[in-house]
This record gives sequence, C-alpha cells and structure tokens, in this order.
Amino acid sequence: MQLTGIHHLTAISAKPRDNLAFYTGLLGMRLVKKTVNQDDVSAYHLFYADGKASPGSDLTFFDFPLDPERRGANSISRTGLRVAGEKSLGYWRDRLTKAGVHARDVVEVDGRLTLPFEDGEGQRLVLVDDGGAGAANVWEKSSIPAEHQIRGLGPIVLTVQNLARLEQVLTRVMNMRRGREYASPHSTVPVHVFAMGQGGPAAELHVIEQPDLAVARQGAGGVHHVAFRTPDDEQYHAWARRLNELGIPNSGEIDRFYFHSLYSASRMESCSRSPPTGPALPPTSRSRSSARGSRCRPF
Repeated sequence: MQLTGIHHLTAISAKPRDNLAFYTGLLGMRLVKKTVNQDDVSAYHLFYADGKASPGSDLTFFDFPLDPERRGANSISRTGLRVAGEKSLGYWRDRLTKAGVHARDVVEVDGRLTLPFEDGEGQRLVLVDDGGAGAANVWEKSSIPAEHQIRGLGPIVLTVQNLARLEQVLTRVMNMRRGREYASPHSTVPVHVFAMGQGGPAAELHVIEQPDLAVARQGAGGVHHVAFRTPDDEQYHAWARRLNELGIPNSGEIDRFYFHSLYSASRMESCSRSPPTGPALPPTSRSRSSARGSRCRPF
C-alpha cells in the first residue's frame, strides 16, 4: 500500500471575511465550496483550490474564533504552495510586496527557489518553484495570469520534538520513504525529507527536529491537519484494516460527503480522490456528487 501524495491541508482562521479576500482576491485561488464543519456546524469550512478542485490543490479553513496560534513543536509549521518558474516567483514577490504582505526574499532551499510569506493572521506559507512538473488546472476567472497561478500544495513542513517517534509513524505505519537531508536557511537544524509515491514537492513532508521547543498551541493562523491520497477504494479499506491490526486508535471509516476519512490520534490524514467525473458544484452546495470518486483518510 502506498500513499500517492498530499490531498489537502486544513488550517484555522478567526477572520473568515479577511481569509476569503486574501486567498481568492490576492492569491487568486478558486473558492470551490463554502460549507460548514461537519463536526461543528456553527463554524464555516472554506475550500480553496485550482480550476478543477483537483486532489492535491485544496487548501481549506475552519472558521474557529480562537486566539492566535502559539507557535512551537509538534505542529505543521509551513505550507508549501507550488508555482512554476523563477518568473512566477518574481511576479508573486512584487504582488505580495505591493499588497503590504509580510514576505521574505526569494531564496533557494533544497535545490528549489522559494518565497516565504504569511497571511494576515500569521499563517505561514511558502511559494515553491516545482519546475512546472505535472498537470496544472488553470482557473479562468482568477485575477492571476494563468502562467503564475498556484498549481497545488507541497511540500509540507513539520516541526517536532522527537524525530524518531514521528519517523516510526511515517515509515513503518504510513510506508513513506526517508530520503535526503538539507540545511535550513534560517537555522543550523537539518531538515529531513520523507516522500510518498513518485516523490517531488507535491508528495513530500519536510521535518525539523527541535527537542527544546515548547509544544505549539493550536489557534488562528495555525494548521489543523494535513491529508494524503490513496489511489483507490481497495487501499482505503486496507488502510483501515492496517490501523486496526497495528492497534492504532482511529475513527473508523467516515463519509465526509466530499471524500471518505479515517482519523487517528496523530491528526495526520491520508486521502485519495479519483479523477473528477463532472464540474464542481457552486460553493454553497453540499451535494456528494461534487466529490464523486473521492476518498480521504487521516492519520
């Protein structure tokens, strides 16, 4: 059984109107759905993605009225958004700077050009040049020129207190591969790369170990969970059996309407979604036909 890459990432916002303006207006992403958190219907759930809402492009937000995240260990510390080429990074540097966004300089990290920045609530993001590898699904109504649009998610950066413990989960439970290491441009701590499927930025976790760092407190501007893909229903059910056989506490299979989920205590998700069979429905729709063929499972 193999995970094939990142499916979606869900973060937290306490300012949904500002969030909508930032991700659709400034970043030019498509608002695919505006629905509610199925576990807490008092909160909105916003889905942003590419032109086809393809798996691997969904960046979603729960609307929780929380205090700002207390940054620290055992958390997702930066979310990668893929673009194609150095010219695109130059375009985004100018656009973000003009909008008054807190952005750093373009810098090469792990052999890829990157542009770190934050949204208005401190959500840590980074634009990553993926070299144009793989398909891109342009959104024709975006305010961003087609050649500069965000292509999808990845890589995802985690900061942990104990790398050995996480490695056990990633490699022995989730069948990821531990690969290269590289030096962080902002510290002397090495970054460890774990890959899924064919690898590449859309299928990588980058892990930083900082044992003396206090544990993060989840809040606005932080990440709630990340989800990974599996290729089909057969593997979806097999993952559920695998967690039970290993004695790992989990939610069991859950129908989320847009995908199926399987949650465990570590709050890291894996998901799969087959190619869409029709156009996505309007943002307010909750019909399961909009996610026909989708499957998701969290860890």
